[in-house]
Amino acid sequence: MARFELKLPKMGESVAEATITNWLKEVGDTIEMDEAVLEIATDKVDSEVPSEVSGILVEKLFQKDDLVRVGQTIAIIETEGGAVAENVKIESAHVPSVVEPIAVVEVAKTVEAAKDYVAASNSPSKQDFAHSEKFFSPLVRNIAKEEGISVSELEQISGSGNEGRVTKNDILDYIINRNKILAEKQQAPVLAQEVKQEAPKVIPQPEMQSAAPTQAAAQVTEPVNQSSQKAAPVSVNGQDEIIEMDRMRKLISGYMIQSVQISVHVQSFIEVDVTTIWDWREKNKDAFEKREGEKLTFTPIFMEIIAKALKDFPMMNISVEGDYIIKKKNINLGMAAALPNGNLIVPVIKNADQLNLLGMAKAVNDLAFRAKNNQLKPDDIQGGTYTVTNVGTFGSVFGTPIINQPQVGILALGAIRKVPAVIETPEGDFIGIRKKMFLSHSYDHRVVDGALGGSFIKRIAEYLEAFDEKRTI
Repeated sequence: MARFELKLPKMGESVAEATITNWLKEVGDTIEMDEAVLEIATDKVDSEVPSEVSGILVEKLFQKDDLVRVGQTIAIIETEGGAVAENVKIESAHVPSVVEPIAVVEVAKTVEAAKDYVAASNSPSKQDFAHSEKFFSPLVRNIAKEEGISVSELEQISGSGNEGRVTKNDILDYIINRNKILAEKQQAPVLAQEVKQEAPKVIPQPEMQSAAPTQAAAQVTEPVNQSSQKAAPVSVNGQDEIIEMDRMRKLISGYMIQSVQISVHVQSFIEVDVTTIWDWREKNKDAFEKREGEKLTFTPIFMEIIAKALKDFPMMNISVEGDYIIKKKNINLGMAAALPNGNLIVPVIKNADQLNLLGMAKAVNDLAFRAKNNQLKPDDIQGGTYTVTNVGTFGSVFGTPIINQPQVGILALGAIRKVPAVIETPEGDFIGIRKKMFLSHSYDHRVVDGALGGSFIKRIAEYLEAFDEKRTI
């Protein structure tokens, strides 16, 4: 019999750790090669870890909700022989490489900080946990050591992990709250002194001698009272249902708040006549599916044109890092797709400008299928440079989407509708039924002004309306 170490696999250049969300196999269970053993979650996507061998699960080295670094051994599988046994060891976390450096000094700082983090995570804690009745993971111990949290203090933290264990998020939340309380205590005397020094002198008036001191006191105390006010708790009754956000919804909520706080969102809207595209697709979709085995939706057609417009306007294919603008060489289009639980995720079509219509259709269908079946990998949702979302799927005429950081633009495709429209011809104008849609372009006004944002969406509209109705597939 041989023992095989199941390690947390590499999941992308920027992914160094993952949280175990569920064990699909228990100790003693038989495992087939390529069969999923456990489910994990990163800050980007959920996925499964399959076994590389067939055998019996004999040991689980981590529990549900534990944080595991890339390369760490998470389970031991006993095989019938032929598999190479390995010594159990914990490898250092994968340090993401720094891509497209802004400045050599900043790159050096980033690398050194990453090395310090790995060293801190791997170094043994000098605190004595031998007499503690609670179990604390190595990561939690190292965080406690770095933040000066004693063992007794650590034992008082309420854990949300399995059997009440303290997770990484538990200790980080505790540290944030603790530091906030300390900061408020330190700041209170300073604020009181500043208010006392800055309080305006009150000159008594004959007819307002009794009122003046009251007004002055109000001026002094009002800012302090406002700063100490807390949000009123939401009132619920016995008929209301309280539903906790799932993990993905919490992440999405955080990303949306972050994006609105970072970027100055402005929008440009334009209506487009897509009658030619509609008619061309209706005429060719059956032949395309029969020949290529792929459905021809509107999405790959739009994606192909958006990638072409990004080549015309490379300053829309950028990201922002502090005071620097990173002009991206590759055009990687993100497309919003639905997950089985109803949440949205943004898988990325890499080098979209290099794909023909068939290649684009295959990429769109593949990512949409794997998103629907919860089979996306971390690499599938990384590296995007511009995002497209189809709000028309839900019947919306147009929308005002939030930018996917650190990108600077996102395009919403509205529903295609039959509308009466003025049609211009050499013989004169007349009213006809046309198929039209709205394009909504949200962009970061810090680096994209109205001229660029408006010109970009106009170029897309021009390409859509100039679509070649005689195009062959």
